[in-house]
Amino acid sequence: MSEIATGTTSLLRASLSRTGKWAASFAFVSGAVGDVLNPLGPFAAYIALAAAVTALIIAIAMVLRLVLAAKAMPALIFATSAAAIAGGVYGIQQETNSQNGVIASLVPAVAELQQSLGIVSEKVAKIEKTVTETQKAVEEVKKSTDTVAKTTEEIAQTQTKQTEQGAETQKTVEAVKQTTDTLAAGQQQQQAQAQKLQATTEQIAVSIDTIAKGFAQLSAQGGAIADPKRPDEFYHNARVYELAGDMLNARRSYLAFAGFDVDAIDPYTRFATLLRVQDGKAGAREVFGQLAEKAKSPSIKLVHLLQFDDAQRLDKLNAFIAANPEYAPAYFLLAQEFSEDRLGSQTLADKRSEAQALTKFVSYEKDGGLLKYFVDQTQLADWLDRSRTRLTALGDVLDPSRFVPTLTPMRSNAGWSMTISLPEPATAISWRLGDSGPFTDTGVMAMNDQRTGKPMPNPSFELPDSTAATNIAVKYLDIRGRETGPFDIRFDPDGALQQGNKQILDQFWTSWIAFDSGGNRGLVYFTQMLSYRCAIKAVHYSLNGTTLDKEIKMPPCDAKDPYAIPSDYQPYFKVKGDVTSMAVQVTYTDGTKSPVREYKRQ
Repeated sequence: MSEIATGTTSLLRASLSRTGKWAASFAFVSGAVGDVLNPLGPFAAYIALAAAVTALIIAIAMVLRLVLAAKAMPALIFATSAAAIAGGVYGIQQETNSQNGVIASLVPAVAELQQSLGIVSEKVAKIEKTVTETQKAVEEVKKSTDTVAKTTEEIAQTQTKQTEQGAETQKTVEAVKQTTDTLAAGQQQQQAQAQKLQATTEQIAVSIDTIAKGFAQLSAQGGAIADPKRPDEFYHNARVYELAGDMLNARRSYLAFAGFDVDAIDPYTRFATLLRVQDGKAGAREVFGQLAEKAKSPSIKLVHLLQFDDAQRLDKLNAFIAANPEYAPAYFLLAQEFSEDRLGSQTLADKRSEAQALTKFVSYEKDGGLLKYFVDQTQLADWLDRSRTRLTALGDVLDPSRFVPTLTPMRSNAGWSMTISLPEPATAISWRLGDSGPFTDTGVMAMNDQRTGKPMPNPSFELPDSTAATNIAVKYLDIRGRETGPFDIRFDPDGALQQGNKQILDQFWTSWIAFDSGGNRGLVYFTQMLSYRCAIKAVHYSLNGTTLDKEIKMPPCDAKDPYAIPSDYQPYFKVKGDVTSMAVQVTYTDGTKSPVREYKRQ
């Protein structure tokens, strides 16, 4: 190993002595040329890189014995020297930042040589061209940069908005989800409560049915039970004690029954009756008030509110029905508030309210819908019988086309007299012409109405003969002071005149014809038909038979003065002495015909 190192060192010394001087000189010249040509490009760096690569290749070849060391060593020395010198020159250029080279910056003559050879001018031209192109490129880049910046800003704004909208949307989605979850939970809870309520209702119905059967059996046996334990036993004892006059024990038994909170109406209505007899309505209200505070069954609460007075009781009953619209017994009790037994005398509104409530109560009888509310089935049977009897007596009171006011117009030479007919007693009447404006009271007459005990309202009012066809609104106060109406009634003057005249002609047909009136022998008068001719289209007659082969020509109707007979018209005609009878038939303006009327000559 030491021998190889010694041989290599000797070879290196021999090569340096032979080629070192010219190799160094040639390498220095290459570095100087690269420095002078630097304005055209980094030639020093190129020479250094090429020389270094060459030196590396030669060294590898020598190590691998691809070439003889003696022959390759001079080339390795030259390549190494050139790489070192050129690399040093390039390093100095970079350190001094010399664009024209290190030698040109130190020796002015070299700089002049560069200019004379056009090296610098070419470099400058290239630089100017490059700068111009660079400026254009910079401007284009600036424009592109501005566009990109603007687009980026718009994108950023859009993204910001989208982010905000996304956040709001997320909030909305979360709120909707929360609401949906809440509703779903509520629906599940309601469904569970409904199922629980249905089950509870079925249990109550079964328990009341059991209690009712037990009560019926105990009633058949008679006598009080010594040691009652079940609700039916307490109710049975209460009835037994009550019939025996032992009100104290009856009261105790009713209270014991109430302690079971059974939802049946008849035990509590009977208990309330007992309490009102013993303690008055206030005492009954107090006892049931205490029971209602603890009880859950609607029947106890319902009977409690029945212990209040009049208007307050009715308000509470209506509120109970609004809260419990399917609680059937409440409708029977509501009907009693409007009954003749309770009020003494009923208005039309009272009758309608009673009929509506009774109709609703009876409707629950279908499929045994009332049985679950009664322990004593005989009490249910009594309520149903009373309901049907009253509905029969009330008749068609619920028919909206019935029981409305009517107007009867009567025409005179002075104008119209309008008579109002009401379906029930009233304490005041008012009317209005047309569809708007104030109502006019008709006033009262100088007499009392025996049905109300108050002055009788005037049932009529006057209108001028020039009144055109219109609506007349009528309203009134019933005996309880409640306003009824208004009712719109159509008024047609022409039709009313014809109808009124026709009514008089039909009613007083015996006055149509008069033979030999006032001693005027041989004359037949038809004055009455002439006076009411506005209802007549034609009059046909015949003498001594019913062929009706002749006609009486009437003058036209004068609507302004309908009953006046024209001065140039004779209300009679002559007949021969052999005429013994006359037959007449009137055809009215509405197209109807009167019966054929016969008149005998006296």
